Amino acid sequence: MLQVGIFTGYFPYSLEETAKKIRALGFNTVQLDLHFKDVDLSAGQITKEKAKKVRDTFRDHDLPICCISGYTNIIHPDKDERARRVGYLKEIIRNARDLGSPYVISETGTYNTESDWVHDPKNKTEEGFEVCREVIADLAQTAYDHGATFLLETYVNNVVGSVEETVKMFAQVDHPGLGLLMDPTNYFETHNIDRMDPILNQVFDTLTDKIKIAHAKDVKRSGDDKSEKHADIGDEDALESHTFRGVGEIELPAPGLGSLNYDLYLKRLAEKHPNIPIIIEHLSEDDVPRAKKFLDGKLRAHGL
Repeated sequence: MLQVGIFTGYFPYSLEETAKKIRALGFNTVQLDLHFKDVDLSAGQITKEKAKKVRDTFRDHDLPICCISGYTNIIHPDKDERARRVGYLKEIIRNARDLGSPYVISETGTYNTESDWVHDPKNKTEEGFEVCREVIADLAQTAYDHGATFLLETYVNNVVGSVEETVKMFAQVDHPGLGLLMDPTNYFETHNIDRMDPILNQVFDTLTDKIKIAHAKDVKRSGDDKSEKHADIGDEDALESHTFRGVGEIELPAPGLGSLNYDLYLKRLAEKHPNIPIIIEHLSEDDVPRAKKFLDGKLRAHGL
């Protein structure tokens, strides 16, 4: 049966209190965000002792860490800024096993300097792809050297956004240190959202052997508001990846609040990954019980 988990970053508390609150909601696994009120895990501050404390706290609350957030713009056009961001991502990768999971996740980035999620024309050029390929190959080798796996998460406005671009990246970086974070909502834009089922089937027909962890959010058309959307989740220090709710024609709300064909998604996911963790996202703490009930209901209905 699929395991349902949640990002720790939606709970703006101390380490111990975060674990207690998540367990009380009935989850049995988490995606770890390095963001707690009482433990500094920022760049240059991760130690084996802190990693063990984090890992053991979640284990003591029956919440094994299934994967770790490392989200950043890995191809930022400012090379000094890129080096800073990739350097911290590599620090997380080097410490991943001590933190409790080999899997560290990031999206593939954009050449836009204002936002990690806004399209830039260079994103869809051969030159842009090649720079991204070089960074991902380096991250995969770093992960492999430290017993970890770098998980690529696609997003439609980033360099790797379509099914075809994902297949191309895995063909050109055929490396045991690279895997895929499955989030089907990130493949949709206005030109293909009306072909949802064929796109979902294409993703699983071509990439299922690369999948290590799955996400659960939703997707819908944004209406008249095309601006970049961020939600107030009650934490002024929240990571932007947790407040982001979409940009342009597409909005990315919490599970059950959009038009994703969850019946097809979950059935295809479970075919080859019957025990995979699926992590709820894009919500605030007060919406977590509703979202979990929605996802549990779908899993129960299909016997997954």
